[in-house]
Amino acid sequence: MYGLALVIAVAGLTLAGPGAGTAEAVGVCSGRKVKTVPFATGELRIYKSRRYACAITVSKRPGVRQVMAVTIQARGSRTARDSGRFTHRAGPVTVYALNRCVRAHGSVGARKASTGWILC
Repeated sequence: MYGLALVIAVAGLTLAGPGAGTAEAVGVCSGRKVKTVPFATGELRIYKSRRYACAITVSKRPGVRQVMAVTIQARGSRTARDSGRFTHRAGPVTVYALNRCVRAHGSVGARKASTGWILC
């Protein structure tokens, strides 16, 4: 009986198909994606829920460690920032943005992108 349960458990793990996905497939920011700004080495993604705005910068060449940064700011508040040498993405960074415009900047290597004030 114990052996059968082990076989079923192992089979369940190996049969987990596309729905099993990774955290990246599910998304690292809550809310819906409202804007994607592509640039030469990656893209800046902005998400919005009712109260919060979130941003990430994703590299076009995952797996290669490189300098990346992402910032997001709600009008009238401080900037949230994540920067360093990452292999896939910088962020997520989140700000309280209920009834506020936000702006975001992202960079991978020497290339960068920004949004200006959006979600007003």
